[in-house]
Amino acid sequence: MADVKVETAQSEKIPKPKKLIGVRHYQFVLMSITFFMSFGIRTSLSVAIISMTEEIPPDPSIPTYPEWDNTDTILSSFFWGYIIPQVAAGQLSEYYGPKWLLVGTMVIASAFHIAVPGMAAALGSTGVMICRIIQGLNQGFLFPCIHNMISKWSPLYERSMISNLVYGNLNLGIAVCMPVMGAICASTAGWPVAFYVYGALGIVWAMVFAIFAENSPSMHKSISEEEKNYIEGSNSVTHHATKKEPTPWISILTSLPVWAILVAGCATCWGGHTLLTEIPSYMSNMMKFDLNENSQLSAVPYFVQFFLGVVTAPLIDRMVEKKTVSITTSRKICNSLASFLPGAALIYLAFLEDLDATLVTVLFVVAVATSVFMQSGYLINVLDVAPNHAGTLLGIINGANNIFSILGPLSVGLLGSDKKDPLLWRSVFLLTAGIYIGTGLFYVLFTSAEVQSWNEPRVRKNVVEKDISNNVQTEKMENTKLSNC
Repeated sequence: MADVKVETAQSEKIPKPKKLIGVRHYQFVLMSITFFMSFGIRTSLSVAIISMTEEIPPDPSIPTYPEWDNTDTILSSFFWGYIIPQVAAGQLSEYYGPKWLLVGTMVIASAFHIAVPGMAAALGSTGVMICRIIQGLNQGFLFPCIHNMISKWSPLYERSMISNLVYGNLNLGIAVCMPVMGAICASTAGWPVAFYVYGALGIVWAMVFAIFAENSPSMHKSISEEEKNYIEGSNSVTHHATKKEPTPWISILTSLPVWAILVAGCATCWGGHTLLTEIPSYMSNMMKFDLNENSQLSAVPYFVQFFLGVVTAPLIDRMVEKKTVSITTSRKICNSLASFLPGAALIYLAFLEDLDATLVTVLFVVAVATSVFMQSGYLINVLDVAPNHAGTLLGIINGANNIFSILGPLSVGLLGSDKKDPLLWRSVFLLTAGIYIGTGLFYVLFTSAEVQSWNEPRVRKNVVEKDISNNVQTEKMENTKLSNC
């Protein structure tokens, strides 16, 4: 681990660029909007499915399918494709760079979003599931590629802020999508128009990203040397390797911090996607809200989640930079907040008998919004332990975690079919709370933010260790000469 200590010491000597807004900030904005658009596309169906299956549409010309009785299966179908390419996506992003993989992801996912109304008319719910599976396959590249870009562009003491800025926009994408989709679906324009709008915007954004995004600081033509040195000198990434280093599979699979990160992610995916897909259904069946009211209230937790992350992330980075807490401690604190607070809110909600609209909304806000701390917890922890293998590691973790993204929504159907039954929702909330709390404890016990020894290429480690040895020998010789004098 000597190489890690040397790099950390060097990173502390590298001053911040004098320019307040640098090229890296523009890259983070590009990544942020990519998440905003991608999660708008991903979330659309959770709102639209209510309008798609109603018996009386706002306009007689709008097609609806009230005979569909498999809405939970339709909503989970996105993740059938999503889990497949994760590890391969991480590897490909490390070999070839993430930029063009992300462009392809956005174009294909957007095109199949536009195809949803036609496929529904032609093949029914099966057609919608085909579109969603293909979208999932494409968006399976999203997290590994973005994480790879963040690992290249993020200085050590800006990671929490960057993570919340970039990943926070997926929450903003959800929050904006819900009322926008709700308004369009409830209007005489109808739900098909909502799919066309989001699909077209996704294709336009893919072209913008292709023009302005770049894989790393060393590949950007207009970045200053000062900013490039600040980024590359502090994030433990091997920037100038001539080829992709072999992935240390055994070391990754036997690493306890990696398992802690993976387990924490399982809870986030189970809880996050269960709430994402089922809050509109709960509001409709238990609270008796109409579609417009439903979509607006369902969006509130995600707006709060976004702003909570933006406000708290710089404070967390500041605490780490000032050494108020260690990086490992900050990750544990943040992930605990992201696990125990949602768990407590869901337990309260499970036993709530008086379904007051304000109280229910507040509890959903706590359950959803406080999970944002995971962006400064387990999610950014991936960059701490192995920044050189960030894409592959995120692919492994995200692929495994998203099995729980499938199981979460499906568990609702397995626990019961009557969504007007309060006992069904009690079971759903208690199960989700138990997963949050149990995995949160596991993470606190076993995670670490230390750069793992297997992060570094073997050749580079040997060179660094040789340099350290030579420096020690030189220092001893100089001390001997001084004593002789």
